[in-house]
Amino acid sequence: MGLGLDPVTTIAVICAIGVALTFGLMAAALSDSATSRRFDRRVNAMRDRAQGVVPAEEAAARSLSRQRKATAIDRWARTWLPRRDLLAARLERTGRAITIGHYAMAVAVLTLLSAIGFVVATRIGIVPSLLLGLLIGTALPHLVIGRMGKRRLNAFVALFPDAIDLVVRALRSGLPVSEAIVGAGHEIADPVGAELRLVENGMRMGRDLESLLWDTAKRIDAPEFRFFVIALSVQRETGGNLGETLANLSDVLRRRRQMQAKAHAMASETRATTMILGGLPIVVVGVLSLTSPAYLLPLINDVRGLVLDAIALSMLTTGVVIMNKMAKFEI
Repeated sequence: MGLGLDPVTTIAVICAIGVALTFGLMAAALSDSATSRRFDRRVNAMRDRAQGVVPAEEAAARSLSRQRKATAIDRWARTWLPRRDLLAARLERTGRAITIGHYAMAVAVLTLLSAIGFVVATRIGIVPSLLLGLLIGTALPHLVIGRMGKRRLNAFVALFPDAIDLVVRALRSGLPVSEAIVGAGHEIADPVGAELRLVENGMRMGRDLESLLWDTAKRIDAPEFRFFVIALSVQRETGGNLGETLANLSDVLRRRRQMQAKAHAMASETRATTMILGGLPIVVVGVLSLTSPAYLLPLINDVRGLVLDAIALSMLTTGVVIMNKMAKFEI
């Protein structure tokens, strides 16, 4: 009892550590078993390919079916987590092999570790520590996944006009649309190349090009790619010079990108003001907690102080959100 904790708090901390270790052991076991199974499948696939037993189409079908299988944690997460479809779309938008089970495990581990940290480092009690741990455990993975998806989307939008130019050149040389898209997928860098190669894999499985492009548009959620799919759909129904249409689309997308960059530069002052005003209360609380910790105790130990904390946090969040909305321009 060197930390000065009461028996109830000590038991709660020990239970939380045990649950965290259990989650860690489960994750290690699942990752090890998945790695060993993946290694065995690769060895068997290489042996069968060398003997000419399994054709390439069947191997691709097996690979897609393995990717769609879910572990027990994934099935549990899909059953109990709210808004599972939206969460799955956000995870898929990152371009990483992150499943719903991995996300749920990360939330649980971060919640437990944060709660343990608050219980050990502060004296606010078990219930406030659990609430703060739950807040951090749910908010931090959400922000990280959103940041990863946004970064990949920006990289996609930056490279997509170049991919359209490659498609236009292939069309003008006499290739069909499907072959032009396949060639662009092998020439352009990721993430555009990775998405177009997924379209190529789907066409090899016998799916229609337009449906594959619409699936990609839903996964990417970029207006630029939807413009591209709509242009292909309209050209297929009405006819016309597709190369010229896509060349005009590439020029429009580049100009739109330039306008967005100009608007972003003009709103830089507003974003800086938002960061200063939003971070100033946090800095003040941090300085007071170091210099005069007793001054902040009524805001933590008293129910009225907790109510005032919630009101202040909600007002600060509302102000930051409104200023961020004001600094964004839809082009």
